[in-house]
Amino acid sequence: MSKPDLIPAFSGAAAQRRLLWALAGLAALWLCSLPLACLPGPMPLSAHEVFRALAVNFGFSDAPQNSAQSLVVNQIRLARVCLSALCGGALAVAGVALQGVLRNPLADPFTLGISAGAACGASLAIALGGMAGSQIRLSGLFGLSQAGLVAPAALAGALLALCGALWLGRSRGSFSRESVILAGIAVAAFLGALVALIKALNEESVTSIVFWIMGSLQGRGWDSLPLLLTTLVPGLLAVALGWRALDVLSLGDEQAAQLGLNVGRARFWLLAGASCMTAGCVAVAGVIGFVGLVVPHVLRLLLGAGHGPLLTGAFFGGGILLVWADVLARSVLDGGQELPVGVVTALLGGPFFAMLVRRR
Repeated sequence: MSKPDLIPAFSGAAAQRRLLWALAGLAALWLCSLPLACLPGPMPLSAHEVFRALAVNFGFSDAPQNSAQSLVVNQIRLARVCLSALCGGALAVAGVALQGVLRNPLADPFTLGISAGAACGASLAIALGGMAGSQIRLSGLFGLSQAGLVAPAALAGALLALCGALWLGRSRGSFSRESVILAGIAVAAFLGALVALIKALNEESVTSIVFWIMGSLQGRGWDSLPLLLTTLVPGLLAVALGWRALDVLSLGDEQAAQLGLNVGRARFWLLAGASCMTAGCVAVAGVIGFVGLVVPHVLRLLLGAGHGPLLTGAFFGGGILLVWADVLARSVLDGGQELPVGVVTALLGGPFFAMLVRRR
């Protein structure tokens, strides 16, 4: 990242007002997307029926409602929309943090081998029967009485991969960005080989493993929310509290140290926070690429390079992108069939990112 890119795009009272209006617009679009994304689905429901079910659920109306409609709207569609909004926001925030910490425009939430660790944990659970019929239940764990073994196993694998990457990336008591990136590549390569070995030894589970790795929110409900929040909340707090450190780190390690920042400690907490959020998202929804890569770059054009507004805008922008990508994933095919949402984000984000890179 060149030094001119570090100068915030907004300065002065008028520019600050434009920045606030841009953030307010993103927040309003995020809020409007939540009920509107509940309209499409395989069960045909009119907009009036959907909004009435939502109004009754939130106490805005006491009109009688159809129990089947309430189940579809509030327990299936709304739960899925909320999960996609939180996962998309967390992935985008993690992307902003990692690109700032590592000073690498190609860094994304999976740089440290998080996706490979989650895929390895989920593949083991699937091969052992965790998805085969949901016979294995983890009653009481994270409050997930209805969840199978796959999501917690993916979370454990992602966190172990994170610990391994941070341990390998620690050099002389600090975390240099070069060593952390190399450690993440090594961890991802090793765990990717383990996933390939699992698929080779258990061919019956290959389809389930591949579908999970491509990312999907199909079948996810409110029972997945506690697992997501367990990692999202502390990770989001760690990154949000370090937004000033991100601005200082973007100047370079030597300049940051001269300004009094403990570079190694700041980098550790930011990496841990971003990766913790990513681990929860991958455990719940599988591997969803391009959200944490494309959204930060697009929002820098709108909000500038200051990490405070950028992190806030990324949460709303990433949520909006994944909510509507999931709507497209569950609506484009007939008969209730769905596309993996990770495929949709790649198809949407890949060409757009290539065009952005080409223009710049």
